[in-house]
Amino acid sequence: MSRIVNVALGQLGPIQRSDSRTAVVRRLCALMREAHSLGAHVIVYPELALTTFFPRWYLEDPAEIRSYFERSMPSAETQPLFDLAKELGVGFYLGYAELAEEAGQLTQYNTAILVDRTGRIIGKYRKIHVPGHFEHEPWRKFQHLEKRYFTPGASFDVHHAFGGTVGMALCNDRRWAETYRVMALQGAEMIFIGYNTPVHNAPAPQHDDLSLFHNQLSVQAGAYQNGCWVASVAKGGIEEGVDSIAGSLLVAPSGEVVARCTTRDDEVVLGRCDLDFCAIYKRTTFNFDLHRHPECYGLIVQKKGETLAADGSVWQG
Repeated sequence: MSRIVNVALGQLGPIQRSDSRTAVVRRLCALMREAHSLGAHVIVYPELALTTFFPRWYLEDPAEIRSYFERSMPSAETQPLFDLAKELGVGFYLGYAELAEEAGQLTQYNTAILVDRTGRIIGKYRKIHVPGHFEHEPWRKFQHLEKRYFTPGASFDVHHAFGGTVGMALCNDRRWAETYRVMALQGAEMIFIGYNTPVHNAPAPQHDDLSLFHNQLSVQAGAYQNGCWVASVAKGGIEEGVDSIAGSLLVAPSGEVVARCTTRDDEVVLGRCDLDFCAIYKRTTFNFDLHRHPECYGLIVQKKGETLAADGSVWQG
């Protein structure tokens, strides 16, 4: 018997600086109700879904910075979303900024949680491939200071949920082949990814016209090369003057796009995912046990990377 999971893409339009958590949670609940009416078992929300994308600003006041972070989950403001999940029987993935107390110290993470159909948190992921820069760069139209505000996470874990094995990632993670492969090696059949991606790439403006293409290319490659379903969901539109790409999509283990959002605002699109379809790829073209040669891949973990010098030559990084 096939294992069917109805996955809703819960795309968000812009969240402005003045929008309260309460107002945003109302929007998330409205999307969940629509997803439920369509027959969804789980809805995937974007990265940093509770606030505006604050890393676009260089902030120096610790209190202001901490105002964007959640000390607990659920919080008083987000509890209605958990209550609604339990009432409707719809699970969810949610990205947010987490302030975690660890060994007596506070650490800031870019985090996502996985919540089951009873409203219970069953998994947490902290973003590993944190992009951007550390210090204020005045030449930019807007900043991308994730490295300033977030500590990288430590592992790509998977969780048993919705009748299968589910992994999580966040935004820039989707561009890195290792993200999908590490989870696929643990049996991942479905991966949820939330993201915020501006149209303009300040260090490489040549990429601006390719933003949506690169987004889809990354997700399709990750899904196909690992025999996984991948739901990648955006926050889009013009937020605090910054235009973001949207382009939420659901990709099958075949690499085919089976559902996508067509606006850059709040939108729900449903996709029917047969988890048994993964086996067609995991047991043939990408049968890891049969075809992989880990003994030849040592360089992947022995060497962090290479850097091209200005003259095009390579030096060891």
